[in-house]
Amino acid sequence: MAQKIRKSKSFKKIVDELFPIKEKYGGGQLKIEAWEDSHGNIVKYSMAYINHAIFTGDSGRVIGYDNTHNYHHRHYFGEIFPVEDFATYEDITDRFEKEVREIIKCL
Repeated sequence: MAQKIRKSKSFKKIVDELFPIKEKYGGGQLKIEAWEDSHGNIVKYSMAYINHAIFTGDSGRVIGYDNTHNYHHRHYFGEIFPVEDFATYEDITDRFEKEVREIIKCL
């Protein structure tokens, strides 16, 4: 079963990045956000590869990971799948980066 996420108002946004992807690599952008609790633990995150030229649904999100609906899940061309094997934020970040590189390589 997917791990439930604690809700709190004391989260601090520690990552807020937007990276454009050059047209020669398919275009689009990477958007990554993360919040931590008062103990320094990542408690909320969202990462997405957005490219309206590849996919127009889901606000252009080709692939992404987040836990904004109280469980860890993966977006892939408009479909949502639970991430049953979530271990750490770093692990999911590595997985996201690998999958984006594979998509970009295929373009």
